[in-house]
Amino acid sequence: MPGLTCPDTPPYVHAPSTQASLDYADLPVVDLSTSGTLEGRLALAREVRDAMLEHGFFYVINHGYTPTQNERIFDIADVPFARVSDEEKQTYVAKMKADGSYQGYKPRQYWHIDNGVRDQLEHYNINRDVTKREHPLPLRPFLPELEAFARHNHENVLHPVLRLLALGMELPEDTFVDMHGYSAVGETYVRFMKYYPRTEEEEIKTKNVWLKGHTDFGTITILYSQPVAALQILAKNGSWKWVRHIENALVINAGDALEFLSGGYYRATIHRVVQPPADQQNYTRLGAFYFAMTDDDVKLTPLTESPVLQRIGITRGLDKANAPTMEEWRKGRTAAYGQTELKPAKGGKGVEEEIINGVLVKHYS
Repeated sequence: MPGLTCPDTPPYVHAPSTQASLDYADLPVVDLSTSGTLEGRLALAREVRDAMLEHGFFYVINHGYTPTQNERIFDIADVPFARVSDEEKQTYVAKMKADGSYQGYKPRQYWHIDNGVRDQLEHYNINRDVTKREHPLPLRPFLPELEAFARHNHENVLHPVLRLLALGMELPEDTFVDMHGYSAVGETYVRFMKYYPRTEEEEIKTKNVWLKGHTDFGTITILYSQPVAALQILAKNGSWKWVRHIENALVINAGDALEFLSGGYYRATIHRVVQPPADQQNYTRLGAFYFAMTDDDVKLTPLTESPVLQRIGITRGLDKANAPTMEEWRKGRTAAYGQTELKPAKGGKGVEEEIINGVLVKHYS
């Protein structure tokens, strides 16, 4: 990363790409290098709009990070797991139930998955303001790089995508950008996540599901593509499709907050994580993410000034009196996830539900 001192750390070695024949989703690829002109952005906005309406997911390429920078981020991503002792990790566990915040560690086996089986993944979350809290000693030398990584995601990926989404709703380009201030009060954060192989008994009890089908609670999730196949999205026809790995690409999806703000026009896509194919089952799966949310004080109500919504109507939205703010929604979802007792949904096989801030939230097996 230009201009930064890069401390040494062992390289993270990814698993080889799977040779299994999988039913992949046919997701569009959006080239951000053409977003420098209004004409280019208008063309891209149509691509992104169509991708969101059809899939809720798409890839981004030419996002400003080189393959070498990408590799470096995954090397750093493994530091909180491989170089921090279990004892030190306990000092930095997030207060998920008490504060509704993921900042810090989410330990392994914190979430209940199914039939008494708990998760085998841990993640470490870092607010884009890396000084907001202390971090484990081995991670501290990397904080300048992590701050640069957060800012790159926010300004060079998130903001351009948000402009395209606004244009897709025929809104002023910066409508969504103005709700996502880099220095504003909010919880947008970097997440590093590591999945570990499970026992055969755990796989049988959960039907190979590692993380149940869910929606993200923010506006946009940015995932750095990696080779271990495990992510699936729920297609319109009700089938689960695998997400293919593309070198140095980003995988983008919408969350609840964007669905609320867009009046249901951009839907929060249901996705899950399952056991990888046989040739990757003995490997860990390391992920790097940027989870974006609006500023905490934004009310998650539909942008009724959108000419698109005025033409087609609102399919999902809450009125101003009942709509949560971003802060209320993220805290409610964070505190409840994997901790509350889910109830079977009526008429929905493999679907469970709960109520958070007056909103029905569904989970899918």
